[in-house]
Amino acid sequence: MNRCNNPLNALILIALSAMLVLAAALFSGSAAAQLQDPSATQNEAANGGRNFPVGTLRGKFMVVNAPEIQLDGQAERLSPGARILGSNRMLVMPAAITGQNLLVNYTRDAAGLVREVWILTPDEARAKRASAEKPLLNFWPFVADSGPRDDGKTPFDQLPRYGQ
Repeated sequence: MNRCNNPLNALILIALSAMLVLAAALFSGSAAAQLQDPSATQNEAANGGRNFPVGTLRGKFMVVNAPEIQLDGQAERLSPGARILGSNRMLVMPAAITGQNLLVNYTRDAAGLVREVWILTPDEARAKRASAEKPLLNFWPFVADSGPRDDGKTPFDQLPRYGQ
């Protein structure tokens, strides 16, 4: 039994597949636009180091008992699948550096856990970088110091308009 004997059904199927291909092309173009601009990273390579992603913080790092760590003396956790990269750009297992105080650059994941850690060379350590005085979720736009906050008692006509 041929279920696609109506020419209209075949045309609809062709149109839907064309829309799917067009949507895939649009999304792949937007994904390419999301790649980081190298000028947006802090250029520590100019000082003999590596380029680190935007939002990377610096801190003193010590593995207590993996995944338990300390960052600047505060108890933290490594995220599942966290990577620790040594100064020689090779992966380092947490057990190999347990108990050592190291100067590192690190990033967090969406849950606030430490996701990537880079152990710094002396050249990279000389470059200035933001430290852990930033809020815990430094990538989250709602915790930034963006001006006055509404305490719930502001009259409706004095609230900022959309887009301001």
